[in-house]
Amino acid sequence: MASQTKTSPWRNPSYLQSSFGIFMFFCSWGIWWSFFSRFLTDGTHGLGMTAAEQGQIYSINSLATLVIMFVYGVIQDQLGIKRKLVIFISAVAACVGPFVQFVYMPLLTAGGTTRFVGVLIGSVVLSAGFMSGCSLFEAITERYSRKFGFEYGQSRAWGSFGYAVVALCAGFLFNVNPLINFWVGSACGLGMLLVYAFWIPAEQREELRKEAEPAAEPTNPSFKEMLGVLKMPTLWILIVFMLLTNTFYTVFDQQMFPNYYASLFPTTEMGNSTYGILNSVQVFVESAMMGVVPIIMKKIGVRNSLLLGATVMFLRIGLCGVFHDPITVSIVKMFHSIEVPLFCLPAFRYFTLHFDTKLSATLYMVGFQIASQVGQVIFSTPLGALHDHMGDRPTFFTISGIVLAALVYGFFVIKKDDQEVGGDPFYTDRQLRQMEAAKA
Repeated sequence: MASQTKTSPWRNPSYLQSSFGIFMFFCSWGIWWSFFSRFLTDGTHGLGMTAAEQGQIYSINSLATLVIMFVYGVIQDQLGIKRKLVIFISAVAACVGPFVQFVYMPLLTAGGTTRFVGVLIGSVVLSAGFMSGCSLFEAITERYSRKFGFEYGQSRAWGSFGYAVVALCAGFLFNVNPLINFWVGSACGLGMLLVYAFWIPAEQREELRKEAEPAAEPTNPSFKEMLGVLKMPTLWILIVFMLLTNTFYTVFDQQMFPNYYASLFPTTEMGNSTYGILNSVQVFVESAMMGVVPIIMKKIGVRNSLLLGATVMFLRIGLCGVFHDPITVSIVKMFHSIEVPLFCLPAFRYFTLHFDTKLSATLYMVGFQIASQVGQVIFSTPLGALHDHMGDRPTFFTISGIVLAALVYGFFVIKKDDQEVGGDPFYTDRQLRQMEAAKA
């Protein structure tokens, strides 16, 4: 097994490679994803769909994503640290610009059966390259962090930083022509492809050589073990929690908030530009919080960090229904910058704490990401229809109420950090001091 001695991250080639790779992925995704809802619904620059029509697209995208995501998790757990799947995803991402301009957009604007075919094709391509790809990149980066001695949160922060960089200019590009955003995504996808295809640090080459030896001990789980995760009652308990919380990261933040925020301004163009700037600032802060949340976890533990994330989500969505001026809503939006790290980092640590670490990619895909996608399949269309019928405030309060119910549920069912430890143990700073004192 590769050394796990922690050194300065800037002297760790695997940290540099992983960080730059995930940076390029989030650049490729964020430049168009941050305005995908506006692309579908904006009557001036986009396709002019209703919220219900948009919800149908998000539901079908989520359905494709959850299937592809499970397949990705199974394949990557078999591959270990090999990059074949990552390279494939990078190649798909590099094609997003021409795909949207010459295939996806013409099919969506055709109407009838042709439009439905476009929705289906788009769900496969966009999910394979981005929505499912996101989870895979996070999973393999977390695996590299344990294998090659660096903090996952520090590396993942570069992904948020990349998203923030492109979000800063996404609104301005969208006002010129939304297709530009997709073509910039292709350029970043090409950069990501080059990183994962050709940048292989020496310690990774050595680890791959060791794993390829005939006498090497198997480090990857069997297919039976991977299917066995679906029989874990404790996993399904967490799935319900994630289905009723992290689901709304996309349903609210991508499907509803951009249009709501743009409506607060005198013109659509001003709303688009301002949202792009706000989104960028929020994600810049989010990238910084990726380094702060591990410290929070050390203070309050993994379980409490997850519950804190749900609390922040409940407050943020609910307050968006309370306030209706751009300044206050912008301040509330900034809660998002701590909410994302409080779901992402503790969720990974929860799986490596309570389950076999060999299954980390499959568990993360099933327990965190697939649960969220199932929730989007269930909630996207009805909440879109509710939004069309009732407007912003009732919809936001409904979502906030669901998250509050999940928070109460999670308080009673999510395992404490010292319960059923099946992977790497986790200790808070206080527990470590007590252990040191006991030894003395």
